[in-house]
Amino acid sequence: MKKVNKEQELAKKLEYIGLNLEEIPETLKLVEDLQFKPNVGFDEKKYRQYRFVSPKEIEILLSPTNRLEDIKEKYSKASPLVEYLVPVEGQNEEKCETFKKMLREVKIEEIEKIEQDQQNLNKKIPFKVRYPGNYLWQIYYSSASNKYFMIVPTEDKDYSTFFYVLKKQIEKKKAGKVFVPISNADYSKELLNKTEIQSLENYLWLFTKDWPSIYEVYDKTEKASLQIVGTTEVYGKIKSEYKVKLNNKIEANKFFKLVKALFILQSELSSYYKFETQIDKQGSIEFYYEGQLLEYDALSDWVNVQYKKLLEIQKNATKENVELSEKLRKLKHQSEELEMEYLAKEKQISTFLECKKTFFGKVKYFFKYSGKKSKRKEEKAIEVKDEKIKPEKEEIIDEELKRQYTLDELLAKGKKAYEKDTQVKNAKMDINALKLKNVNLVKKIENATAYIAEIDSHKKSIFEFWKYSNKDEVQALEEGEEELINVKPHSKIFDYEEDFDEFGTNIDKIQRAILTKEELDSVYLATTNQIEIMNKLKTNTTEPKELDRWLKQIKTDLKNDKNMSEEEVIDIFGSLSEDTRKVTKLANKSHREQPKNKYSILRISKEVKTVDYKVALNNAIRTIDKALEKNQLGQDISAYAWNEEENLDPNKINIFNLNPEKEIEEALKTTENTKITLYKMNIGKGVKIVAFSNCVYFDNQNKTLPLGMDKDTRLIAKLLDTDIHLDSKKVVKVGRLEDEKDEASKLIIKTINVLEYTIKPIEKQDGK
Repeated sequence: MKKVNKEQELAKKLEYIGLNLEEIPETLKLVEDLQFKPNVGFDEKKYRQYRFVSPKEIEILLSPTNRLEDIKEKYSKASPLVEYLVPVEGQNEEKCETFKKMLREVKIEEIEKIEQDQQNLNKKIPFKVRYPGNYLWQIYYSSASNKYFMIVPTEDKDYSTFFYVLKKQIEKKKAGKVFVPISNADYSKELLNKTEIQSLENYLWLFTKDWPSIYEVYDKTEKASLQIVGTTEVYGKIKSEYKVKLNNKIEANKFFKLVKALFILQSELSSYYKFETQIDKQGSIEFYYEGQLLEYDALSDWVNVQYKKLLEIQKNATKENVELSEKLRKLKHQSEELEMEYLAKEKQISTFLECKKTFFGKVKYFFKYSGKKSKRKEEKAIEVKDEKIKPEKEEIIDEELKRQYTLDELLAKGKKAYEKDTQVKNAKMDINALKLKNVNLVKKIENATAYIAEIDSHKKSIFEFWKYSNKDEVQALEEGEEELINVKPHSKIFDYEEDFDEFGTNIDKIQRAILTKEELDSVYLATTNQIEIMNKLKTNTTEPKELDRWLKQIKTDLKNDKNMSEEEVIDIFGSLSEDTRKVTKLANKSHREQPKNKYSILRISKEVKTVDYKVALNNAIRTIDKALEKNQLGQDISAYAWNEEENLDPNKINIFNLNPEKEIEEALKTTENTKITLYKMNIGKGVKIVAFSNCVYFDNQNKTLPLGMDKDTRLIAKLLDTDIHLDSKKVVKVGRLEDEKDEASKLIIKTINVLEYTIKPIEKQDGK
């Protein structure tokens, strides 16, 4: 009976495909010499070409190999399909059995899905060009015979594409075309050659920090386009998908030359040029310099403007360098004079120590270093020399401006400007170093003079003299410092990718020490959907009956929650686990703690009334306020929040995300508006905050909870009683696939209005 069912299933599939094994169509028997020469060592998993190909033009070969084997091996063992269909006594019975085995394993639903997918691909090529299951198409092209063929590895498990092509070849009606990657095929050089494409990948990486995928895509009329797909940073760490479509050789050359020119400038003249990337309304990448969109057709004019700017920098730096050189010579001359005067003081004290041993020596010392003479020398030492020193001859830069400059000329001018600029910076550092040296010498001489004035009453050695004269020395600057005084150290800039783990560990440790269980429970409520009604209560914006609806909804949630029952909510054990041996994983870290839930914290049950629910929420709001007063930031950070409108209410419980990417993802997932506002908050040290660290999500009764922020990257920041300043506004576009898991989904583009603020605590005045 089982055998009969298998035969019936096989017959059903043959009927679906339209294949009669007793009468094989002549088209399937036709075998041509493909004259195919495989590119040995070619990466089979990396496709460079996608084409629309008619299934009826594809010759099918079957190979007793698997898909991952080398093409040379697969091709050498491949046989025409007909050998697997028509049995020849004593020769290919095994091949025929292999074909039947493959047919038994394939499902009609899989073939139907391939057909549906191809119908969609015929309407629109996916944004990322590649699509799920594209690797199943093992289709090759032989340029020698101008023939497409398909190698079907019989040791694989998915044969849906093979039987789809076979079905289309047998059908008498027009088959249409399938959109498939061409295996073992290099770029055709029709738009850009292989070297240019490889260079373009490198150029784009410099600007986007992401390796792009570049494909040659042929439409149904065999017209080629070059399609470049990747991601780029559009604001800080916020990334966007982009796709560039170059429809002809002219467009491809223009784009290549633009990107190449910008790459050279940013690589060779990084002190002057750093280009930003954005995406346009269609999701294509754009390049900006100081807010100006750069396009190839306008690049010549831009190069002219930049050349003149660099020429001006060179001229100004050359002129300034002459002035600084003269100032430097004066300071060197002054330094030499001061050093001579200080050495004279050293000699004087040495002479005194020698002469004081005899009476005649003291008389000799008195006449040699009379007070009047010494005073005259002191005045000479301390005054600043202003002798006229012949200035260095200024280099004359008198160029006759051209109508058009080349990139080579711009680079050369940039290097000259940088050389002069560097000379100016070095001269300034040398001047600062000499100023500091001379200040110290003047102080040493003043101290030495005071020491000598009292020398008769001090029986001290030359070592005491050195110590006394150097006591007011100003510490020298570190090498490379430009500023002489009032140097302010910069605060460490918070970088989410590098600093988040350390921040999470530190803040979790602090919050465990200073926050009570009730405060942590209330903060946990802010991580749930209850934050919406809590903020409405906090700002007195609740509508009539709104609390009733929220209570009804949370009761429904409890009823539908498979992990929680009303009995567990009101259980006398509270947060104590019945089995403290149960181990749970948190970011690959083991612990034995119980997760918190909103039902237990709010004491939700069938009998709870709206008034009780309101009291519980208001109590949580007050408790969060108390928790905020206990904790403040120990460092500057940047955090983000999105909104559909340009307002931020400081009276609310304001939640910000340390990870900008997550905040953008939440915005794209939540709202259908094409325009949203993203707040970037540069929150200063001392601002009151509570982070959603591990102790907020779990009760730590067993003291096994790992430190960190492993479940959340958000925090609450108190905006009341802070100084909030708007730093900048910027509009960027962010593109995301509608379904990140489906590469064939369309690109959704949102316009992001970025508002950047600085938040600092208000410094309290004395007595207030």
